[in-house]
Amino acid sequence: MAEAHQAVAFQFTVTPDGIDLRLSHEALKQIYLSGLHSWKKKFIRFKNGIITGVYPASPTSWLVVVVGVMSTTYAQVDPSLGLIARINQTLDTTGCLSSKTRSVVSGLLFGTGLWVTLMLTMRYSLKMLLSYHGWMFSEHGKLSKATKVWMGMVKLFSGRKPMLYSFQTSLPRLPVPAVKDTVNRYLESVRPLMNEENFKRMDSLAKDFAISLGPKLQWYLKLKSWWATNYVSDWWEEYIYLRGRGPIMVNSNYFAMDLLYVTPTHLQAARAGNAIHAILLYRKKLDREEIKPIFLLGSTVPLCSAQWERMFNTSRIPGEETDVIQHVKDSKHIVVYHRGRYFKVGLYHDGRLLKPREIEQQMERILDDPSEPQAGEEKLAALTAGERVPWARARQTYFGRGKNKLSLEAVEKAAFFVTLDDTEQGYKKADPVMSLDSYAKSLLHGKCYDRWFDKTFTFVVFKNGKMGLNTEHAWADAPIVGHLWEYVLATDCFDLSYAEDGHCKGDINPNVPGPTRLQWEIPEECQEVIEKSLNLASTLANDVDFHSFPFEDFGKGLIKKSRTSPDAFVQLALQLAHYRDMGKFCLTYEASMTRLFREGRTETVRSCTTESCTFVQAMADPSQTVEKKLKLFKLAAEKHQLSYRLAMTGAGIDRHLFCLYVVSKYLAVESPFLKEVLSEPWRLSTSQTPQQQVELFDLEKHPEYVSSGGGFGPVADDGYGVSYIIVGEKLINFHVSSKFSSPETDSHRFGKHIKQAMIDIITLFNLSRNAKK
Repeated sequence: MAEAHQAVAFQFTVTPDGIDLRLSHEALKQIYLSGLHSWKKKFIRFKNGIITGVYPASPTSWLVVVVGVMSTTYAQVDPSLGLIARINQTLDTTGCLSSKTRSVVSGLLFGTGLWVTLMLTMRYSLKMLLSYHGWMFSEHGKLSKATKVWMGMVKLFSGRKPMLYSFQTSLPRLPVPAVKDTVNRYLESVRPLMNEENFKRMDSLAKDFAISLGPKLQWYLKLKSWWATNYVSDWWEEYIYLRGRGPIMVNSNYFAMDLLYVTPTHLQAARAGNAIHAILLYRKKLDREEIKPIFLLGSTVPLCSAQWERMFNTSRIPGEETDVIQHVKDSKHIVVYHRGRYFKVGLYHDGRLLKPREIEQQMERILDDPSEPQAGEEKLAALTAGERVPWARARQTYFGRGKNKLSLEAVEKAAFFVTLDDTEQGYKKADPVMSLDSYAKSLLHGKCYDRWFDKTFTFVVFKNGKMGLNTEHAWADAPIVGHLWEYVLATDCFDLSYAEDGHCKGDINPNVPGPTRLQWEIPEECQEVIEKSLNLASTLANDVDFHSFPFEDFGKGLIKKSRTSPDAFVQLALQLAHYRDMGKFCLTYEASMTRLFREGRTETVRSCTTESCTFVQAMADPSQTVEKKLKLFKLAAEKHQLSYRLAMTGAGIDRHLFCLYVVSKYLAVESPFLKEVLSEPWRLSTSQTPQQQVELFDLEKHPEYVSSGGGFGPVADDGYGVSYIIVGEKLINFHVSSKFSSPETDSHRFGKHIKQAMIDIITLFNLSRNAKK
């Protein structure tokens, strides 16, 4: 096997005539190419730093301005209104420059100053323009003349050919809403969930807070918003994710599935070869900042790209009080787990990325390796699945030196983690329900020890060629991972593709050094900690009741004919389904994004509103007419859209209250209002997975190449987690999670209610579900 391979740059022997050195030209070549690759990356980062740093201007524009100024100077025209002459006089006092040199330097300095002024003016103007969000509240498809003029101004100041991070310095800061506005919106959101007595009590607490303690906490929050780039994101990452001491498996990590109906090859190693190569191509584009920024409103309004920075070469490191996110600038290897063994696989050869067939060859070597796991090695990753404190203590005690330290560093500094799973998963026509449920649970938690849950993502390839991701949540939100995954699926199927025999295209390369087996020395005491973590994780995993299903009766195409937002339609269907399932309404969480602002992450849309409850109750009342139900549906959908837009534009409820609560803890003051608000359980937690690169998939030509989306575990012990993805015009995939231990919930039962609610609502519109677009 490859662990016996030694790449030595030189060898020496002692002879009677002295020491005989024999240099290995191949090893020296690899050292040279490795250094060359490193310097290329440094140069690209330096160049991109300059281009991004001066955006929306460009280095070329500096040259144009300087040349223009120098030309007018030689033509004896002074564009500086005397400034160049003053600079010349100042330089004259030095006495070390000739008259001609002083003239050139004076023109150069003025030109550069003029260019910097223009650049900063453009950037500030763009930031002011992007602070306007009135367009969000316009009726769909109808833009006012003022909005159209504003769009033209944004495009004028947006520069040309932006790179991934070009707009970062031009994005506005997330505003801090007024305390009274947030409190009023909160009271409005909980009104339908409380009886009269409880609401009066909460109303009193809230109004007292808004008058007394709220303004004091708000002052500190305002101060932070002026000083920090984003007043929410760092606290959100630290207190919601990194300070959590419970398991991140199921509770925090989420998953992404493969294509629903298509498996381009059933060869496990081949699928891994193409997909890993595609992931590395994406990383290369990311390193060079060649990924296009995400825009709204056509190509007008840019979204923040900060979350892309830690996608690769990153791991969550456990601590006793809080975890940290460790990111290294570059990594030239991945770590692969198979049948209880860990292998380190290099990603470069001869100064280039390994080709798909070469990566497949590496995977085949691992699959064919007959060696057995070392003591404690097989279930080692269970430490990342259990509680954080035991993992932190074990890491400090048993992985701080020797082989364990080197091997753990290889895992944590890998570009990403790969699992060659020994089970078969994916959608099966013969058993569509159980096959997708099993597939979802495998990606969510697997065996609890065959995914490294601390890595930004674990790439999983199953025995039958199906694949997916398990993703750690602290470093970024689902749309960021979704963007990568869309690229990988499209590149794998349409750009790289496979040979007729199912293997990756190209030839094998026997000169590529094989994988290296990681070495561990795990004592029995550590193995006991591993077993305890595994037992806890297994209990958690076995309690997950997961149901994934495609809804194929209709999709976005028919919903649009009802002149309703597809997201609002699904959210109201979920409200109706939940009421039928549980017989009551509950606090509902829908994830929205705040990436219109710099370093923005998410905000909560409280989908259960007075309007949605009124509509659901009308649906449950057989005496209500269709016309009345339609009217109430429209009101509820409009209310949901307004709430979503307010959340996106910084006027949400929950992040503001969360940050006020953090400030109160720093000041050591108690707020009964905030304490109660933040302890309220989200018994229905929902999220839509957006499709961001629809141009990568031509569903007219390839209708079977549809995504399955992804999902997450239940947030509340007695509640549901629901993720959905609206694919093309005719398909919506749902992922429903709950806990077996709750006597109130049943994911399959709730799934049936969702299907029926979708059908019942569309029936109100009297639209043909089979109508062609």
